[in-house]
Amino acid sequence: MAGAMESVKKARMVTRPTTSDFINEIFDDFIEFHGDRYFSEDNAIIGGIASLNGMPVTVIGIEKGHDLASNMQRNFGCPNPEGYRKALRLMKQAEKFKRPVVTFISTAGAFCGVGAEERGQGEAIARNLLEMSRLKTPIISIFTGEGGSGGALALSVADEVWMLENGLFSVLSPEGFASILWRDNDRVEEAADIMKMTARDLMESGVCDRFFEEPEDGLENELESVTEKLKEALVSELPKLNRLSTKRLLQNRYDRFRKFGEFSDSSRYLTDEVAEAVENRSKQQ
Repeated sequence: MAGAMESVKKARMVTRPTTSDFINEIFDDFIEFHGDRYFSEDNAIIGGIASLNGMPVTVIGIEKGHDLASNMQRNFGCPNPEGYRKALRLMKQAEKFKRPVVTFISTAGAFCGVGAEERGQGEAIARNLLEMSRLKTPIISIFTGEGGSGGALALSVADEVWMLENGLFSVLSPEGFASILWRDNDRVEEAADIMKMTARDLMESGVCDRFFEEPEDGLENELESVTEKLKEALVSELPKLNRLSTKRLLQNRYDRFRKFGEFSDSSRYLTDEVAEAVENRSKQQ
């Protein structure tokens, strides 16, 4: 089995399908909405309403683009606070009209520019966490690529979290991990393995509820085979979640995230070497 760094490389490929590709393959009659009604439009997040086998749904996702021009237009998939506020506006609209929400996540993280901080990046992310935790409609989040830190978490407080085989979810990049703990960028591959950030790792820990294998020929070459499975799973699962009472839906979501409290002592999941590095750094400080 390939190491975690291989998944990192595949998740970052510029040819990897983006949210718009998944929307076009899975849903019908997608209508995109724009703006957060506070500041501006954020092209790093796209969202709107669509049809899934006749079922109205709200679809939201982080968009990276496929070439330099579209990467720049989409801010390389790093949303500003107005992007997260637009997403929240659409989720509250979905709640009002009793539409389930499907989110697609592929981002290195939220944009960390001065303007983003001035406009309340941290608050926007925190607000999404709060509101999604009590949103009175089903939510399924799908990690299609990178899932970096709070920028990904802001769209993944869901009833179920699904991941593609080379999807990732972590508190920071392997490069950041190696730099902070060891001050050694040559240990990136080791860091990626230790972080337990891949779909298979997260299935074992319970963070991920379902993962979907990718074609050996590459996701970009056989996207339809994967989107067919995703669509089949969504068509099967969303009606089940819709049939739950609001009380049961919210209780299940609460219980899902409360169980991660047992992982709060992160040192239990570090190797002895990394735990020692953390301790040494603390003493130095």
